[in-house]
Amino acid sequence: MNTIILPDELGLENSQLVEIFDYSTSQEISKQQIILNQNIFSFLLEGTKEVFFDNSALSINDSKFLVMKSGNCLMTEKLSGDSNYRSVVLFFKNEIVSKFIQKNELHKIESKVCKSVYAFEYDEFIKRFVYSLLDISKLSRDLQKKMLEVKFEEIMFYLIEKYRTDFLYSLSTHSDNATQKFTTIIESSHLNKLTLKELAFLCNMSVSTFKREFEKHYSESPIKWFQNKRLEFAQYLLQQEQKKPSEVYFEVGYENLSSFTQAYKLKYGVTPKHHQRI
Repeated sequence: MNTIILPDELGLENSQLVEIFDYSTSQEISKQQIILNQNIFSFLLEGTKEVFFDNSALSINDSKFLVMKSGNCLMTEKLSGDSNYRSVVLFFKNEIVSKFIQKNELHKIESKVCKSVYAFEYDEFIKRFVYSLLDISKLSRDLQKKMLEVKFEEIMFYLIEKYRTDFLYSLSTHSDNATQKFTTIIESSHLNKLTLKELAFLCNMSVSTFKREFEKHYSESPIKWFQNKRLEFAQYLLQQEQKKPSEVYFEVGYENLSSFTQAYKLKYGVTPKHHQRI
């Protein structure tokens, strides 16, 4: 699967601070490797969308839209009942985020958690906003440029009023701590059933480099570490949630019950059924 770089591969003019793209398709994608060179609003109109980032993952239907920070992500797009997928995408550069913060004196933004993707519910204001973007997309390029920068401020003011400034803080925060970023990706992904290749992509590494870094930080191979984490979670589900082994195995990343039972017994010395009875 080839990596897609956005918005570069959409033929948009890279000179503008804000760009709009009306995206529609009749083909599904699963965990497509995407490099976002700009931040985006993804206003989903038809279908469902799932994204994995370095420190967060979200799944939405057409009742929600996303704000996504630039960087590497894995993206899944599924069609609606009418076999369509459509999303109005608003690309915006870090430069206009910085200008917005400075212009409106938002320097003292504080947040305990910085995420790479946020989901918000549609309301009537947002719906009208999206359709106004589609109207603007039909105008001349020069007029689009002027109006889209105004529309960017409009949506930012509205979301800050409604949801406070956490999402804006996340967009404007850039971590230079490579070790912290690496461990955050690992810790937040241990139950997401991602392959080593997909995890390496999120870390912006080759698979071989990823394996070396992993063993340096965790003193064991990625396969063994992730298996232990998933089996520990399985034990929790069996004992605390009182779930059956047949309900647990797929949830913790195993393709069938027999391989799960074998791995579980190897780690704990007893079968999953034994722990379920405790």
